[in-house]
Amino acid sequence: MTGIIDYNAGNIKSVEHALEYLDAPYVLSGNPCELKNVDRVIFPGVGDAAYAMQQLKLTGFDSFLKDWAESGKPILGICLGSQIVFDYSEEGDTECLGLLKGSIRRFSSLKDKGFDTSLKVPHIGWNNVSFANGGSSLLNGVAPDSDFYFVHSYVIQPEDSSIIKGYADYGIKVPAIVEKDNIAVFQFHPEKSGKPGLGILRNFVSSDLSAKEKF
Repeated sequence: MTGIIDYNAGNIKSVEHALEYLDAPYVLSGNPCELKNVDRVIFPGVGDAAYAMQQLKLTGFDSFLKDWAESGKPILGICLGSQIVFDYSEEGDTECLGLLKGSIRRFSSLKDKGFDTSLKVPHIGWNNVSFANGGSSLLNGVAPDSDFYFVHSYVIQPEDSSIIKGYADYGIKVPAIVEKDNIAVFQFHPEKSGKPGLGILRNFVSSDLSAKEKF
């Protein structure tokens, strides 16, 4: 069973629709106690890092996610949820969850890495993703350089580049897929990315799926 974390800062409906399309059972809840017995969790998110962290603390999901990560159970983070698993975000000067080592930086602050400031920010739209560092089992059946849908103004900067499993190109190499142990995060929206995105979600929830092929 998959749990979807509802902390008032998530792209919940699109994630629900994707899992329903896959015939994957799930529990959506804003109460950590109701998700403690699921097998894996999806941690979505859109909006502002500071607001999201405030909501996580108000709901108790900050402690829940830290305990969950330590337990070794799978976490899949999406968009803002892919960022605030790190230590710190420049957005709102925000201390984040610290599940992975690294920071989140504005595109505009990455001029030292060659970012072309004439490009529009936020980065919105379809962009192909090149796999790196051996990829991930969550990418099984997903073609390299598939297109995924992005909406973001901030960029993941892990301390350890070996945990980056996929990059997009938007003026600089943008970490798009990061995975370490039981934590896998996607800067893009797999639930809005058609067949390749559904393939990622299908791999994540595969033990719950019926044998019926739906795409």
